[in-house]
Amino acid sequence: MARTLTEVLIFLFLSFILLPITLATARPDTFSRNLSPKKLGLKREKLSHLHFYLHDTVSGKNPTAVPVAQAATTNKSSTSFGQVVMIDDPLTVKPEVSSKQVGRAQGIYASASQSEVSFLMVLNLFFTEGKYNGSTLSILGRNSIFSGIREMPIVGGSGLFRFARGYTQAKTYTVNLKTNDAIVEYNVYVFHY
Repeated sequence: MARTLTEVLIFLFLSFILLPITLATARPDTFSRNLSPKKLGLKREKLSHLHFYLHDTVSGKNPTAVPVAQAATTNKSSTSFGQVVMIDDPLTVKPEVSSKQVGRAQGIYASASQSEVSFLMVLNLFFTEGKYNGSTLSILGRNSIFSGIREMPIVGGSGLFRFARGYTQAKTYTVNLKTNDAIVEYNVYVFHY
């Protein structure tokens, strides 16, 4: 009977102490877990519409868009295929660059088509005004700049735009074909918490 009691105690020790520890450390999916959105402070999802103008200036003494790389064949291409441009463009409430600035578009665009002027856009819309001050929206998409309205997806965000998803519509407001300076109207539709 002493041996049976000892075996029972060992069994209980292994079952209630060591087994849970072993299982917790042996799980193959320990790098992830499910969370409650409420514990992260997430409330009901909202849909917001933002409207502003992006000023892409490639000419003059203080350009906001600067070519940083290009392919050996870019200069021979009618679409500038292979050119990569870094941007830090102001975002304003009205089409005039002197109107109230609400943020910056920071990132890159690259000429990604051999048959038309179409850019791969990788940018963060960084907001500096109002309740969205310090928040960003991230865009990753195709921008065929001579099309009427171009739609690009929002793939994320930060600050008040954490877990953001949605899309942007870009429409050229004006373009100077000699300098390639452009003002682009943006309508942004974004779900966020």
